[in-house]
Amino acid sequence: MNILEKIIARKKEEVADRKALYPQKLLEKSLFFEGKVVSMQKYVRNPEKTGIIAEFKRKSPSKGLINGSAGVEQTTIGYMQAGASALSILTDKDFFGGSEADLGLARKFNFCPILRKDFIIDEYQIIESRSIGADCILLIAAALSPQRIRELAVFAKSLGLEVLLEVHDREELDQSLNEHVDLVGVNNRNLKTFEVDVQTSLDLVMAIPDTFTRISESGLSDPATLVKLKQAGYDGFLIGENFMKTIRPHQAANNFMQQFRRLQAAAMEKA
Repeated sequence: MNILEKIIARKKEEVADRKALYPQKLLEKSLFFEGKVVSMQKYVRNPEKTGIIAEFKRKSPSKGLINGSAGVEQTTIGYMQAGASALSILTDKDFFGGSEADLGLARKFNFCPILRKDFIIDEYQIIESRSIGADCILLIAAALSPQRIRELAVFAKSLGLEVLLEVHDREELDQSLNEHVDLVGVNNRNLKTFEVDVQTSLDLVMAIPDTFTRISESGLSDPATLVKLKQAGYDGFLIGENFMKTIRPHQAANNFMQQFRRLQAAAMEKA
């Protein structure tokens, strides 16, 4: 089994356990369940923001522990003050060191779109996402059939949530894209080998119709790369590890975003 297959196998067990512990009717009683959803599409495309979806991630299967000391409150508030358009919160426990409580805490302190970053395979997880304050869910093409992606996207939309579809190549994009998706994320990291190549985003950008918000994900450590991707047609960028690997992720994010703004302004002047 590759790492993605291991994660999905564990996720099936986890979802079964959570269904027994927290019935759907209990989740629907959450204060967030009927709350207003903040549009990630609109915030990412807002020209006054950077388009950056800043991620809170403690560890990963490829890198192990990235940051075990950063706090959700300080980091996420700092991300938004730095100019992030939205937040991405890892809620997978076993492989990424996250929790649903992390997202709930981020929701408590921030009025902005929040992506629940997890491996969604069941409608129950979408109900759960709504109950903890998420505005957008992630559906990973490499982990789901095109039919299942459609079913889960339709269900998410019925609860008012937006949907970010993640793809890794042209085949996944062509097979999985449907009208119920709002944002398309091109992951520069191969989830089977965990190798990263930003060229993946550049190769796929024109294959994504303009009706979808385009996001480039993973391996984005240089503000100049973001300028290049923006010129190519991307609306937003998902960045986590580059910030989280530092002692003060929110400060690293602030420095990065300031430099990106300067480079972006200079590029626009030249144009």
